[in-house]
Amino acid sequence: MQDDSTEQEATGPSNKTTFLVAFAASAFVIAGLVSYVASSQPDGLDATTQRGCTVTEVDGAEQLTGECIAQSAKEHHFADTPLADYTIGGNSTLTGVAGILGVAAAFAALMVVVRIVLVGRKHTDRTSVSS
Repeated sequence: MQDDSTEQEATGPSNKTTFLVAFAASAFVIAGLVSYVASSQPDGLDATTQRGCTVTEVDGAEQLTGECIAQSAKEHHFADTPLADYTIGGNSTLTGVAGILGVAAAFAALMVVVRIVLVGRKHTDRTSVSS
C-alpha cells in the first residue's frame, strides 16, 4: 500500500512547476530559434486557395494572376499591427523575436484565464461551505 504523502510528493507543486517551466522554456526555444528554419512556402490552405493562379512579386508585394479563390481574399484587421505575419514591423529578420513575443502573450493570456478560473472556484467553494 502506498503512503498518501508519497503520492502527494509525486504530483505536488514542485513537479507541476518543473513541468510548466520546462514547457515554457521549450516553447520559447521553438519560437525563438526553430521559427527561422520554417518554410516560407504557402501551407496547405494557402496552397489550395492559390490553385489556378501564379504568384509573382511586384514592388515587394505578392500579386496573383489567373483565377483562384485567393484573389478574393482581403487583408485581416491585424495586418498593420507590429507583429503581423510573424515579423516585427515587417522585418522578417526578427521572426524569432516575434515568435518569443507571441509565446509570451499566449502565456500571459493563459495565466489570466487560469487566475479567473481559480478565483471563481474559490468563490464557489466559499459559497457552498457557508450554505
